[in-house]
Amino acid sequence: MSTVHAVLALGSNLGESRDTLSTAVADLANHPQVQLSAVSPVVRTRPVGGPEQPDYLNLVVAVETELEPHALLAHCQAVEAQHHRERIVRWGPRTLDVDIITYGDLHLDDEDLTIPHPRAAQRAFVLQPWAWMEPDARLDSVPVAELAARAEDLPGLEIFEGE
Repeated sequence: MSTVHAVLALGSNLGESRDTLSTAVADLANHPQVQLSAVSPVVRTRPVGGPEQPDYLNLVVAVETELEPHALLAHCQAVEAQHHRERIVRWGPRTLDVDIITYGDLHLDDEDLTIPHPRAAQRAFVLQPWAWMEPDARLDSVPVAELAARAEDLPGLEIFEGE
């Protein structure tokens, strides 16, 4: 089976978010059909949409995977569940969120999964860490760094170096 380059975005704003993100990256890579290839810096961002809530810590990872897209989604959701993710309020606070941003050049839209992620092109908390991690990355033929520079939430984004 061939491998596919996929980009995943992780976010957390409940509990020990920095530790949660570190552990989640290890958990994502702890699968025989997933190999971690790159990890972005961690950024702190203001919440986008949803109720009043704490700031998020976010990062982006690149993986090489033999998993089919829905199997990768199931793996991401299993890692979220390991970190006590509950889906109570849309865009509400969470211990961990893992989104599939891209899966090779695949475009997919079904009731369970949309690839590329439908809001990735507008979200600096995905685009800027991704651009730092993979400077030549493109999303639907547009440089990710260019999309990040246009994102409305870019002014609230900062590299997180710990507290």
